[in-house]
Order: sequence, then structure tokens, then C-alpha cells
Amino acid sequence: MAEDILLKHEHLVDELKQYLGTPKFDAIFKSKTASLTKPEQFLMKMEMTRLSQPVARFIDLRGLVTGQVKPYIHNNKQHFMDAMAVEVFEKAIKQHGGYTLAVYEAVMNTENNHRVLQKQAEKQLANPTLKKAQELPTEVIKFASYESRSEERMNYSIKITIDFNDKKNIAATTSDISLSGSKIKLSYKHNIKKGQLIALRLVGLEQDFELGLKSGIQYEVVAVEPSTAEYNYVRLKRTFIENNEAFDNFLSNFIHGNKRRYKVNLDNTLDAVVSKGYEQYYIPRVTSLFLFLSEKESILYPSISLTTENNIFIQRYFNDEMKISNLYCVLNHTRMTRLLEQESAVKEDYLYTFTHISGGKIYYYSATRSELNATPALAPLFFGFGSHKDSWQCFKIQVMPSHPEDSFIPLSLPNSAGKEVEKLNKPPSPRVEGIIKDVKYIVVLTSVSNAVEQKNYQQVSYDKSQLNQLKAFGHTKKKTPPYLEVVALEYVNLRSHKRYLYKTNTIVSLSDQKILGSTRDFSVMGLQIECEAPVPFKKGDIVHLAFPDLQKITKKHKLIDLKYEVMAISKSLTTLNLKAHRIADSAHIGVKFFDQLIEGNKDKLHACEESPKVPGLSTALRNMITKSVCQFPLYLHKDASHFSCGAIGYGLYPSPIHLLLHSFNLLNDKTTLDSILTIKQINQVITPAIKDHKRQDPPLAFTQVIYFDPRKNKIDEAIKSDCLLGDDYSSLKDKILLRVNSKIIFVTRLYISRTGRPDTDYLANELKYVSNYALHKAKNLQEALWSVAGVGDLVDITQEALNHLSLDPKAVKEMEQRKLRWVNRTR
Repeated sequence: MAEDILLKHEHLVDELKQYLGTPKFDAIFKSKTASLTKPEQFLMKMEMTRLSQPVARFIDLRGLVTGQVKPYIHNNKQHFMDAMAVEVFEKAIKQHGGYTLAVYEAVMNTENNHRVLQKQAEKQLANPTLKKAQELPTEVIKFASYESRSEERMNYSIKITIDFNDKKNIAATTSDISLSGSKIKLSYKHNIKKGQLIALRLVGLEQDFELGLKSGIQYEVVAVEPSTAEYNYVRLKRTFIENNEAFDNFLSNFIHGNKRRYKVNLDNTLDAVVSKGYEQYYIPRVTSLFLFLSEKESILYPSISLTTENNIFIQRYFNDEMKISNLYCVLNHTRMTRLLEQESAVKEDYLYTFTHISGGKIYYYSATRSELNATPALAPLFFGFGSHKDSWQCFKIQVMPSHPEDSFIPLSLPNSAGKEVEKLNKPPSPRVEGIIKDVKYIVVLTSVSNAVEQKNYQQVSYDKSQLNQLKAFGHTKKKTPPYLEVVALEYVNLRSHKRYLYKTNTIVSLSDQKILGSTRDFSVMGLQIECEAPVPFKKGDIVHLAFPDLQKITKKHKLIDLKYEVMAISKSLTTLNLKAHRIADSAHIGVKFFDQLIEGNKDKLHACEESPKVPGLSTALRNMITKSVCQFPLYLHKDASHFSCGAIGYGLYPSPIHLLLHSFNLLNDKTTLDSILTIKQINQVITPAIKDHKRQDPPLAFTQVIYFDPRKNKIDEAIKSDCLLGDDYSSLKDKILLRVNSKIIFVTRLYISRTGRPDTDYLANELKYVSNYALHKAKNLQEALWSVAGVGDLVDITQEALNHLSLDPKAVKEMEQRKLRWVNRTR
């Protein structure tokens, strides 16, 4: 058999591969194969011809290797590879003169994949001195790293025999089996390698069924995974060389008929549910605004914005007097093109903005730190004048590649799991694909300004006679600005009662103050009111409501002096969100009235459905973001009254804090943040601040400063940190001053918000599938997700922060250079 001959001369094949593509290959081939028979020489030549064939295969190593995967473009086609794969790819391209099958196979067989990690983990299990790694308290959640299976696998142990090379009837057992593959347990004494072909006989089944396979079934070895000192796990895939439809139907029916008895292998689905569970908490709670840059006629422009209740304030900030977004002029083509010239995978800068009102119109002014550094004569003018404006803002801007194909993340279940799964495993609709087809980049815009920094900028002196020069940073209005599609993120509706649109007059009172207004919507337990004038109330106040028009339709209820608590107030101080104020379970006239009003008029009232304008668009955008996360997601779990860091997220683009963990080999399945965010900091700083925080409240800001000494080998000696409530870090100036000359410093803003219940709708199909075969595992997963009480996002603001501490510029510059060298060495 051809495969047997190639396996027999495997070392020779590997040796010839090294010369493939070189001018002397034919001579070398003739010399090296001189001792082979003519048929063997022919097969070797055919194998070399196969490897020399040009291919156009897409390489995506995300979630498959331990290295930091980055986008890599070759011949206008983007791949995702880590540094080792890129090195192998470029070397092989040079050798073979183009992208051939030999290049592809070389890249897909580098030794830093998860096979190696698993081997190392299994060695650690056998080594008592390394058991500490298993006790690490924090899960590492790799975003969008799960896979979709094409078919179900069943955990099934049965006696088999295998034949390979000259060995016959070697006893083994299956661990799991599917129509096209299997995992078997084989004694370590038998040396079997990846790529070998074997013949497998299901002797355990042949005792009860007539399979009609005298020569067995041919499989190819996919991987060999050491398990214990006695046996290895060998993963196999069928070659289907037998073309035996009767056996295929038998095996498919056998698995389907016995999967409840023997249990379906759920490893892949369990991993997906855990990852998706944490993902669904993160994006809705992020305080950063997600924007999508499209390219049309070689011009970049923001085309889509994905908003949540935590980031909508940024979207609204850029809306002018006509409610038209001015992001198209702030994130203009020239600025974005200049930013994209940076060599790093994630392009970063700081964006400073303010507005000026003239003739009832709002005009925007903006500049990046890079632009101001390039025009030092105008920088004091911009900072000094702009910072005196109430509209002054500082944003961190991060840009990374995105691709329309990232919009589709199929379920981790095979289509055979049910018609609903098959329906949901379809890519986005043509309408959605039409909207995202030109997207090239994702922009993450995070508001990082604070009052102390603004006051510092206000101390900058400038020449008022030069104010006209600010026109260089002003943005003119276009008559027909590009349309920005603002998409609200779809996630679980945490309201306990449905809201209904209805406008009726109301009077809001507090003490002796009375303000007229009207309702925008109401539910049984609360309502939203638009007031005619700004209110003097604050969140938490108990106000009294009266409904003069509604009083005309009821004599049963007195609709005056109804107590409601102020839950939220708009920035304009005119829109109030109110909740019925009840002491314990005492009756509330307003609740009774609105309950009866809704029950009796459901056919007339219009519910606030908040249905999406384009079905499926929010999900597609969410998927694209999930595949390009560049921040440091952090999850607080609650056990009784205690909070702990239960998990961190890890996206395609690692943040500097990820690199810190990576440098101490703490970025595998488990990690610890004990040096970066200590238990003491969580208990004494974070817990008191968030324990009474509600899900509806905006995120709380903390300052986390990390001091890192790369010369130390132990993490507890190399990393020290400080944590403060709020965004003012000036009290840490002396500590930073002492360390800036010898340590690497990271100043970060940690935004933490409380969570509600998990969005189980997002996981419904996979959770249901797990429940069918392992109810206890499904319950454990749900309990783990319900224990998440807070979601944090750690944003590096070092460059902006150190600028406000009056440090020696030379010392700061040298520290930044040390940091850059360390980052480049660690990636």
C-alpha cells in the first residue's frame, strides 16, 4: 500500500522536504532514492509533487497554539499566526518559491500547539512538585476559541484490535467513537506516530453484529497523547477508503440509538458554554464604545456603532444639535491612516476633544497626542483653551483589524443534534452581510479623562491672540455626512415587568418644589418621565407623583402623593427613571393602579419591544468584537459576602497585563492575580465600593498601578501593586517617582460594574444539549455563571497618567523604552 511505503521511508521523506524547491533537488532526489525500487521511487516522487502543489488555504491558528496569534497578510490574504508559525511560513515560502502544500503542512505542524501543552500538563500531574499549578484559583477564558463539531462523539469503551506496519492483532480499547473518527487507548509499548495508517477491527461489536469488514476499517493517526505510564490516547480519523455505505449507516444508527446510554462526549460543548457564558457578561458591561471602520473607494469612515447602556454616553457625546453623529469627522480618513502606520497589532493613541457652540450649532474640535506632539507650538493652545470647556474629554483609542467572516460563530454542536441547531448554525443573512461587507477595522473608544487631569491642563498657559489657529483642529459640518448605523446590543432583558409606551401629564414634587412633566412609558413597578425643566433631584431621592389626567378615569384609586424612588437622571436633568417606593411588602396605590390599567388595556397599549432594525446584525457585530478583544476582562465571583477574582478573559490581542502573566507561565487554563490585584485590595478597596452597587448603576472606576521588576524571577517579588477607588492617582506620585528609574510601571483604569442574571438565552441550545446527557454538569455550569457578581475591564492609561505627575521626562522616556523592549521580548 502506498501509505505503508511512505511510512516506511518517513525519515527519507522528511529529509527530501528540506531540499524541495531548491535548484539541486532533482539531483539530490536521485541520489537519496537510488537504493529504492522503481515503484518506491515513483511513490516518493508523487509525494514530492503533491507537496509542491500551490494552495490558497486560509491559516487560522487562533486557539490552536500557545503563542500570541496576530494577523499576517500574504498576497492580500489575511491569516492568523503566531511568531513561530510566521517564521516557519516565511522560511518555507522562500524555500518553495510560493505558498504550496508543503508550506501549509509545515505551519500546521509546529510544536507549540495544544498537544504539547497537554503533554506538559499530564507530566505535571504525575510530578508532585508541580501540583501547585492545579490549585491556581482563577480561570483563564480564551474568547472565541471554541470549535464546532461536524458530528456527535459518543463515550464508548469496546475491545478492538489494530494492525499497523508488520504488527497484527494488537489489543486496544476505544475511549470515544464517531462516524468519522475515534479515540483509543493503546499500550505505550507500541510506537505509533502521527500520519500512520492503521487497520482497526471492532471485535467487541463483531461478537453481536455482522459487520462484513474482514480487513478492518482504515484510520489515520491524528495525534498521540500520553496519558499514564501504561497507555497513550491515540486520536484517529477514518479515511473512508472502504466506501462501505452499509457499515456507515450501521455505525451512525448505533451511535444515535445508544448515545443516551453511553453518553455523548461533551468536552467541546462544555468548553464552549464556559467561554460563551463569560463572553455574554463582558461586552454588555464594557464602558468602551465599539465602532466599525469601513472602506469605500479607498476612504476609511466609521459605518457602525455598537452601543450598550454602559457606553451609550460616548455615542451621545458626539451627537450635535441635530442629533447627527460627528464621529465621521473625528475619526476621519487622514487620522485613521496615520494611526494605522504604527507597527503594533493594536494601534493606540489618546484623543482629546471639546465642543464650541456658535449660532445654536455645536462644533467639534479634536486632536490626538501624536498630532499635538508633532505641532508643539499649538499643543499649549489646544490644552489650555480646550480644557476650560465643560465638554472637554480624553479618550483612549485602539484600532485593530476586523473581518466580515468573523461575524459568524457557529454553535459548538453538530447539525445532527437537531433541526433548531441546524437552523442556528447558518451564517448571517444577506442583509447583514451587505452592511458589514466593507468593514476593515474595529475602533475601541474609552473615556479616560478625570477632573484632576482637566485641572492640570487648565494650568497650561497660552497666547489668546493665537486662538484662530485652533481652526486646524476644528471640524466642519458636511451637508450630507456619512450615515452611521447605531446598533443596540441585544442581550437578556433584565426588567421584571414589560414596559408600555404612553404619554400622560404628571406632576413631580419634592418638598415644596413642583415640576410638570409627562410620562414616556410605564410598567407595573416604575415609569420614565420627561420633565419640562431641569430637576433639582438626585438619584435615590423619594419624590411624590400625581396623575391629574389618569385620575379622571378612576375613582377607586387616589393618584396623588404616590411615592417613587429616583433610579436614574439623564445628563440634561430632564428625564427621570422612577421605581415604586415600597416599604417591605406594603401596598402601593400606583402599583395597583398600573397593574389594573395594563391588564384591562393590553390590546390598546403598545409594548416597548425594542426589536432590532436589522435582525441578526447585533449578533454579527458581537461576534466580530469577541474575536478581536484587546482589553483585560476580569470577573468577580461572590461566595457568601466575599468577592474573589474567579476568571479573566483572554482575547486575540493580549494586553500588557496578559503579557505579565505570560512571562511567568501563568496564562494557561488557570492563573492567579495575587500580585497584580491582591486579595487585600479586593476586600478593602473594591468590595466596600461595589457591595451595594446595582446592575443599573454605571461602572465604578478604580486606579490600579503595577510596579514590575523584570530582573526578578518570582512573581511575588517581581510585581507589586496599589489599588485606589476613583480615577485620581495623584496620591501615588511619590511611590511612582521612587520606582520610575528602576521598574516598569503600568497605570491602569479598572472599571467594574455589577451583573444581573446570566443571559442563558445566548447559551440555551448548548445548555439544553448538555442537560440531555449530563444534567449535573449543566447545573454546575449554570451555578458557576450565576456566581459572577461583577465584571471588570482593565485599561492601560500609563502614558496619559505619567504626563500629569511632573516626573522627569528623561526618566519616563527611559522607562517606556525598557517597557517596549520587555514587551517585544515577551510577545
